[in-house]
Amino acid sequence: MSIFTIDQDNNITVNAKLAEDGDESAFASAKELARLAADWPLARLVETWNSFAGIAPFQDLKPVKKFTSRKAAVARIFQAVERLSPETAEPAAAVAPTKGKAKKAPAKGKRRDTARPAAKETGTNKKAEVVALMKRPKGVTLQEIMDMTRWQQHTVRGFVSILGSKGGLKVESSKDAQGGRTYRIAK
Repeated sequence: MSIFTIDQDNNITVNAKLAEDGDESAFASAKELARLAADWPLARLVETWNSFAGIAPFQDLKPVKKFTSRKAAVARIFQAVERLSPETAEPAAAVAPTKGKAKKAPAKGKRRDTARPAAKETGTNKKAEVVALMKRPKGVTLQEIMDMTRWQQHTVRGFVSILGSKGGLKVESSKDAQGGRTYRIAK
């Protein structure tokens, strides 16, 4: 049976046998710990618990703010302290675990979108092409812009809207008899 001792700083040590001087802070059972802690304030029991909760081999124990009773505190503390006893302690691993390769943090993405590689290679600029078509005397139809750029109808309308508001161009829009939309840049 192991004998445990606790000092004024709440450090608990395990001894194979009781010291010769009859240490008053020694205990071997939960009853002895309860007798020893009878005149301690509950705050000391909380400090004792929190001093080893979360530290190896007590990773599964969580720190507490208070205990429901002195009896519960003593029982929990003794149950945890018993793990230090050589009879109940788990043997250490024979070999230290090898360290795995450190994971690299993922590369950060670009802050702004850049032109697609195909657009850079061919040297085409859809905006310039659409504006050139809109400068024709009769303008360009919505369907022609969609066919040339492969944009959807709402994308073309948004593009034309931006050309007029932020692009500084005066864009005229008209509808023909069949309901087709035509865009033209006014001179």
